[in-house]
Amino acid sequence: MDLGTLWTHVGRFFGYFDRITALENGSGRVWTDPGEWFWGWKKWGLLLGFVLSFVSSSNLVTNRWLRGGARRFLEFCRTVPDIVFALIFVLAFGLGPVPGVLAIAIHSMGSLGKLFYEVVENIDRKPVDGAIASGASWMEVVRFAALPQVLPNFTSYTLLRFEINVRQASVLGFVGAGGIGLDLIEAIRKFYYNDVSAILLMLIITVMLIDFGTEKLRHRLIGAMERH
Repeated sequence: MDLGTLWTHVGRFFGYFDRITALENGSGRVWTDPGEWFWGWKKWGLLLGFVLSFVSSSNLVTNRWLRGGARRFLEFCRTVPDIVFALIFVLAFGLGPVPGVLAIAIHSMGSLGKLFYEVVENIDRKPVDGAIASGASWMEVVRFAALPQVLPNFTSYTLLRFEINVRQASVLGFVGAGGIGLDLIEAIRKFYYNDVSAILLMLIITVMLIDFGTEKLRHRLIGAMERH
């Protein structure tokens, strides 16, 4: 270890933490603009549920403390209603879309994680045993032995959850969590009846179109899975 080199570049270590707490546009710290800070939570909730589903699976993780901890965390995320999460985040971040996005992301993570790990626990064990016997790491076992078997079901459940989230997003707006629901509750409170009917019609048509499209896609995925 070269102490001189360490001393010369030690500033980069602290500079990194300074960088990750600064907004990309240089206008201040991340906590001054939660909307910009948490811009990706819509997909992060899905990704966290995806990762935790493998950690929660008894046929892939033998450590019962790790597996149990992951399952209890997912249980907490899906047991607390998303509207409760939205109320908490409204208090923390104020009115706007951020509380709604965070509430939906956390609840989706808990629900999808539960569905995902149940699928993982029912996969064919032979490819997993073969990968382990050949010396594959845990990540390689997941990538090459487990993931190909579960991907169609994962996609189907994700599309189903997308339908639910679109409907739920309009409800979260009632507590100030942004989205079309905020416009709807404002129109109701101000007695703008034409706006209320227009927004409701738009919501119904949107949900119908999404439901029709995702149902067709799910059936195609299930059919492809059965053929293989």
